[in-house]
Amino acid sequence: MQASLHDSKPSLDFDDAFYDGEDNHYPHSFSSESIKVDLAANSDSWMEREENERAVSPALDSVSTLDINAGHSDTDDTQDEVDVASSQFVQISLSSSSEIVQPPEKQDEQQDSESSPTNFDIPYPNVIIDASKSPTHRVTLSTDSAQSAQSNTTATSAHDNTENYSRPPSAAGSHRSTKSLQLSSSNPPIQSPKLNVSSSAIPSATIAVAAGSSATSSEPSPQLPPPSNPAHRVTRSAGPSALERFRSKTRPSFLPPKPRTEDDKHMRDWEAMMTLSRNAAEKRRKALHERRLAREKKIEDSLSLWEKEILPDWRIVYKNPKYRKIWWRGIPTKLRATMWERAVGNPLALSKDNYRSCLSRAKRALTAGTFPAATLTLIDEDITSTLPSLHIFHHETGPLYSDLKDMLCAWVVSRSDEGLGYTFGAAKIAAMFLINMPPQQGFVVMRNLLERHCLRSFFGGDGAKADVDAYYRIFDTLLADGMPKIYFNFKQHQISPAAYLPDWLIPLFLDHLPFEACARIWDVIVLEGDSFLYRAALGILAVLEPRLFFPDRRELLELLQGVNKAAIEVAKREGAALDGGKYEIYGVDEETLWERIDGMEDWWKESTWNRLIQRELPDL
Repeated sequence: MQASLHDSKPSLDFDDAFYDGEDNHYPHSFSSESIKVDLAANSDSWMEREENERAVSPALDSVSTLDINAGHSDTDDTQDEVDVASSQFVQISLSSSSEIVQPPEKQDEQQDSESSPTNFDIPYPNVIIDASKSPTHRVTLSTDSAQSAQSNTTATSAHDNTENYSRPPSAAGSHRSTKSLQLSSSNPPIQSPKLNVSSSAIPSATIAVAAGSSATSSEPSPQLPPPSNPAHRVTRSAGPSALERFRSKTRPSFLPPKPRTEDDKHMRDWEAMMTLSRNAAEKRRKALHERRLAREKKIEDSLSLWEKEILPDWRIVYKNPKYRKIWWRGIPTKLRATMWERAVGNPLALSKDNYRSCLSRAKRALTAGTFPAATLTLIDEDITSTLPSLHIFHHETGPLYSDLKDMLCAWVVSRSDEGLGYTFGAAKIAAMFLINMPPQQGFVVMRNLLERHCLRSFFGGDGAKADVDAYYRIFDTLLADGMPKIYFNFKQHQISPAAYLPDWLIPLFLDHLPFEACARIWDVIVLEGDSFLYRAALGILAVLEPRLFFPDRRELLELLQGVNKAAIEVAKREGAALDGGKYEIYGVDEETLWERIDGMEDWWKESTWNRLIQRELPDL
């Protein structure tokens, strides 16, 4: 045997980098003949190893076998095929493609590329699935000596058998159970949505599925424990529970948890403090209400003074600071319509029949269908949001709904001659006049009031955009002089007066302030003119100043729009009504607002207003 090894010509020589020519007596060869000799010499030891493996693990008694003589003419040294009883297995065909036979000149090239199994086009081996081995199936593979011997090359067979016998016994079983996956990975995947079960002739690559008990082993298969389900693994949550977090919500995170007794005591103390806080807030509301009632009673008690001194000649308030101060405190409700009409005047020289003529034109247009439908829709939306807490302008049950809609339609017709349309927010102004005076009188006063330059600019549409921008610059200058912190905060967040000032001036603060505060502001607006509009707007910012320093621009805009979520939640928790002025949730009331307005006497000067008007609006 040694002589045959020395005399045979090696099929593959390995050149040694340190070869010095002295080892010629030791030939290096690697071929199928040398592998067969080695197998024959060690067959007994391998058989003993296989028997030991079966004794240790009877479930691994099927061994993958490959013919190492495939492609050669020698048939005496081929290995025996796995004997599978055809009566106990059903053949399922995976492929019906023809076998590919490698040419002889390619076999030597494939021997040199053992590490590249993807270069071979290997047909599928026979895979045997034993269904009797529960819970997992035994999977083995074998090759057909008649068909796969022509398709598998000698290098592939030698490589696979050497790989099988060179592994230790602990890894041999796992290698055999996954042999079909390793071989099939080198071939392109076969898409077979439906398997055809047939008992006819079977191609070389088939899957044999055991139908009954296994015939290859008579020993019973041990029952393996079912695998554990990781989805039902018990996990322990880190940190305190939701209840503990609620109970210790005021506990700093860097401190250890409190004992339960101490936590219960602190919770009782916290509930007591909350009760005291709610009681204090209720006392403040009652005190505020009592002061407002006292203030209104004082105004009503001054009715005789108004009738004797101010009503005969209302212009006396410009000459006498005493009467002017009385006017600023508020006009008695009984005299409000008369004093508003006189203070506003009639620069348009409108007659009492002006409302009747405009209303008749509007009704004719509504009857003929020529009144703009978009304008009607806008009027209805504006009326719906007008003083919802009073419930007198509701479209179904409100007693003043029809009067308000007629007044707005007549106002649209009166502006149509100038090419102007409806401005959202006009319903608030008309509603305030309707509450205090009849529609005919309120229509005339409303038209004359909106002819004042500042309000006309905001109600003038696109044609008055330049004047509106000038009023924005005037307000910015006043804000920088009187409240520099708020001014620089707005500049840092890039918030201009255009983001909030029109929402205040167009409805004359009725959307954002309580009704009593708006009525008092209107008393002074009709007397002082446009300058008090800006003074009232600055007073609102002064009340909101502690809330205006938000780091987020979005939160700051929400606060100015009256839709701050945190303040709304606090108002709901305290049971406050949310259908009044939007700024009532911030604690803006008549008393607080007028404290800020009166506090501007130190820096507000009427001469400053006139100077800014002359600078920004020289043609006025």
